[in-house]
Amino acid sequence: MLHIKNLEDGLDIFKALGSEVRIEIIRLLMENKGMNMNELATKLNITNGALTSHIKKLEDCGLITVSNESAGHGNQKKCSAHLDKILVDFEAQEESKNVYQTELKVGHFTDYNVYPTCGLASANAIIGEVDDTRYFAHPDRYNADILWFTRGYVEYIIPNFIPISQQIDQITISAELGSEAPGINDIWPSDISFYINDVFLGNWTSPGDFGDVKGIFTPEWWYPNWNQYGLLKLLVINRHGTFIDGLQISDISIKDFNLTYKSIIKLRLAVNEDANHVGGLTIFGKNYGNYNQDINVRINYSPIQHEH
Repeated sequence: MLHIKNLEDGLDIFKALGSEVRIEIIRLLMENKGMNMNELATKLNITNGALTSHIKKLEDCGLITVSNESAGHGNQKKCSAHLDKILVDFEAQEESKNVYQTELKVGHFTDYNVYPTCGLASANAIIGEVDDTRYFAHPDRYNADILWFTRGYVEYIIPNFIPISQQIDQITISAELGSEAPGINDIWPSDISFYINDVFLGNWTSPGDFGDVKGIFTPEWWYPNWNQYGLLKLLVINRHGTFIDGLQISDISIKDFNLTYKSIIKLRLAVNEDANHVGGLTIFGKNYGNYNQDINVRINYSPIQHEH
C-alpha cells in the first residue's frame, strides 16, 4: 500500500499510470501473480523493446518489481506487481501562525471505564487478553493503535502548548471511529458521546462495525472477522456551537469553556449505558482502518482580550 500525502509527491506515479498499455501491464501482473517479459510482450502484442520502455517507467516509481529467473534458454526477467493499493490525499495542507496542531495516540488515554467486549492491540499483536478490562491499565497500552469496548468511556488530555497569553477560539478533532459488535456487523448503530472537560457536547450515531473488506492500513495478521475500518469524523467546537462533519449537534460553544494557554483540556469519548443505541466504540489509529492517522487535534487561538 502506498500513501501519497500530497499531489507533488505522486507526480511520477501519475505519469506512469497515464498509459493504457501500462495500466494493462499492471492488470496482467496482478491477475497472473507475475509474468516474464516474453509472456507480457506476447499477451500485449508488442515488441520486447517497446515493452522494456514501459516496464522501466513502472519499475522506477515502485509500481512493479523486476527480477531474474532461470529458464530453459538462459535468464528471463520476471515482472511482479509491487503495490495492491494507492491512497491519495487531495486535501490541501493549511498553514497558519495562529494554529497549534497535535495528535493523540489511541493508547494514550488518561482515564477509562470500559465493559466487554473490549480490547487493545498494537500494530503487531493483541495487548494482553481480549475482554479483560485489566489490560486497559497495562503499560503496553501506550503502544495501542486500536481499542474497542461495548460501553463506557476513554478520556484523553489534549496537550495545550499554545503560546502564552493566548485564548482558544476553536478546537477541531479528527478521528476514525466505528461501533463494536460481537465479530462484525455493518448494521450495528451506536450512540457515541463527546465531552470536553466533563461537559457533554453531543452525540454521533455510528451506523455499524465495518468488516466487509479489509481496512487499507489494517495489519495482515488481524483477524478477518474483526473490526476492519471506521468512518473519519470531524468534531468542531467554535463560538457558534458544536458540529460533526459540518452539522450542528449542540449549542455548546467554545465560549462556555473559557480556555486559555493555562487550561487543561480533557476529551472523552463514551458510549453511555442509557443511550438509545448501546453499540460500542472502536477507535482506529495509524496502523488500522482506512486513514493513516491517530486522533488529530487542531487548536485555533488568538490574544487574550482581557487578562487579569
